[in-house]
Amino acid sequence: MALDSVTELAAPPAVIQNPVLTGFHPDPSILRVGEDYYLATSTFEWFPGVGLHHSRDLVHWRSLGGALTTEELLQMRGVRDSGGVWAPCLSYADGLFYLVYSNVGTYGGGFWDTPNFVVTAPDITGPWSEPVRLHSLGFDASMFHDDDGRSWMLSMAADFRPGREVFAGIVLQEYDRAARRLRGEPTTIFTGTQAGLVEGPHLYRHDGWYYLVTAEGGTQWEHQVTVARSRTIAGPYEVDPAGPMLTSWPDPTLALQKAGHGSLVATPDGEWYLAHLTGRPLTERGRCVLGRETALQRVEWSADGWPRVPGGRPSSEVVAPRLEPHPWPAEPERDDFDALVLGSPWSTLRRPPSSDWLSLTERPGQLRLYGGESPVSLRDSSLVGRRIEHLSCAFETRVSSAPATFRHMAGVAAYYNTLNWAYARLTWHEVHGPCVDVLVSDRGRLVNASAPVPVADPAAGVTLRAELDRASLRFGYAIGDGALQWWPETHDATRLSDEYALEIYDAREKVSGFTGAFFALWAQDLTGGQLPADFAYATYERR
Repeated sequence: MALDSVTELAAPPAVIQNPVLTGFHPDPSILRVGEDYYLATSTFEWFPGVGLHHSRDLVHWRSLGGALTTEELLQMRGVRDSGGVWAPCLSYADGLFYLVYSNVGTYGGGFWDTPNFVVTAPDITGPWSEPVRLHSLGFDASMFHDDDGRSWMLSMAADFRPGREVFAGIVLQEYDRAARRLRGEPTTIFTGTQAGLVEGPHLYRHDGWYYLVTAEGGTQWEHQVTVARSRTIAGPYEVDPAGPMLTSWPDPTLALQKAGHGSLVATPDGEWYLAHLTGRPLTERGRCVLGRETALQRVEWSADGWPRVPGGRPSSEVVAPRLEPHPWPAEPERDDFDALVLGSPWSTLRRPPSSDWLSLTERPGQLRLYGGESPVSLRDSSLVGRRIEHLSCAFETRVSSAPATFRHMAGVAAYYNTLNWAYARLTWHEVHGPCVDVLVSDRGRLVNASAPVPVADPAAGVTLRAELDRASLRFGYAIGDGALQWWPETHDATRLSDEYALEIYDAREKVSGFTGAFFALWAQDLTGGQLPADFAYATYERR
């Protein structure tokens, strides 16, 4: 496959700095093909589905964008917040990449709707084949290709019946690669340990053993990686007597918390690493503004054949493998929207970019968004966002539009989900006419968070800026050629976190929080007239 060439460093770096993927990049599935390493991560309700990253040395990573770029590959209109693509798995066989993913339409009340799909491609960048629907027994689907040429699908299995274990175990079923379908019946091969909530299965074969790597304990503080092994693929599986391969739970002082949901990879020289998700709370067991991220840990094999992370705890610095260093060019801080398609940092909500709501050619050098449905829409939101990847950063744009009613809005948002966001917007007010102000949604409760500022000529453009400093978020504006002014209000950025988004009633999880914070360009026209808003540029600055 064609790969970009880069200038090599004179000496390899000593360590891997964790997280290797900062910001919202959970549930990593890692794969090596030849000298190339790939990470696939969950994207939930965001397009493109399944985030893809590439490395040559496990230290430096570059974004390849997403795999599922069209509604033929992924239908997400109407899925709930934190629904959509859960825990994809990358594998490789017979010259093809295999990508398995769950598309969770609903959850809550003990039920999940979890159709699983597989697509294939000759190259990691596609084109990906038409999806084949697999079973819907549970989520976190993966694919294992055995040495004998047979392939197997794994997933967790859900049981909604009252009094039963909802996370009922890991099921295995054969997948016929030639016929592109499952065959035989699913078999439960592992029901987990006392940690409970077994999910995220990945299967490996090494030195005559089948090794089953699973996630347990839930994806919060008690998360862990569990390893079990068997001489036969269907089990029985014996759990590593040393306990979890990795967990942060016993030590709340660790910088990397929530460690779990892992997958394994080996270098050509036999150095092993575990890719896993993690979270970095601002305070001890506090909120993680950047969401769940991806980290790597070095793995050592014990004398009796168990893969183990030294100490069983995640480290922020890990010894790098003996590979030639391969850095990538840094992503530019500024996007002038002078390309024909959106760049890899950008994502959209529940629907892919299309000419009926987004254009990069109507006004060359500007991104035009046609006003979409309301901020709580699960169908047609006109939003283009990028992950917040640093605890101190800023996002800025210049927007022009012609608001004529309070139902017209366009601007910059710090966004978590439909219920939790802060929005600096160009809109209209009965007294002031066109104006800029800040509107906040706190678990769905709307708050006018600033005084409106009149804008004499909204078509000439207004600069809007958001700045994040750990737990603090503020917004600024510049009208016309004026200097940047700051609204005096400071907002609690920790509300843009999984921990705050999670809502539990009567011991039932009603709203999940699995994603992460975004900076976004957003436009609404609640009259249905699709009033356009033009964005001249967007900058993301690490501070």
